[in-house]
Amino acid sequence: MPEVTILKGNAFSDQRGTISFVNDFTFAGVRRFYHIAHADTRIVRAWQGHRVEQKYFFVPHGSFLLAWVRIDNWDKPSRDLNAAHIILTDDEPRVVIIPPGYANGLKALAPGSVLSVYSNLELADSEKDRWSFDQGLWLDWSQF
Repeated sequence: MPEVTILKGNAFSDQRGTISFVNDFTFAGVRRFYHIAHADTRIVRAWQGHRVEQKYFFVPHGSFLLAWVRIDNWDKPSRDLNAAHIILTDDEPRVVIIPPGYANGLKALAPGSVLSVYSNLELADSEKDRWSFDQGLWLDWSQF
């Protein structure tokens, strides 16, 4: 099973402003995208898994906690799975690629933060591949 990949980017600033980029990210296979902006930093959106869909995450503004866990049993996953996480920020551009077979969760860490999400599936196909799990599993969101 493929592993989660993190593509590091960079930023360049001069008197005109700043350009942030992740030059190693290509849009090959991307079928749609959307932005997530939480109304409050206490909101947790977790856990949503996909057996087929691959997701790409990027923060153009603010910061988000992004977590993922490999699902062992889609009908009744183990409560003992180990979640990994990363804090994505607009001042350290990165794209996180979560392949099929994982569930992910997220939480805005600063007011006004925006998370861009890209997907390899169109919406109708994605809706057929959505698995939701209790947000209390695998990570203590209150630590962040």
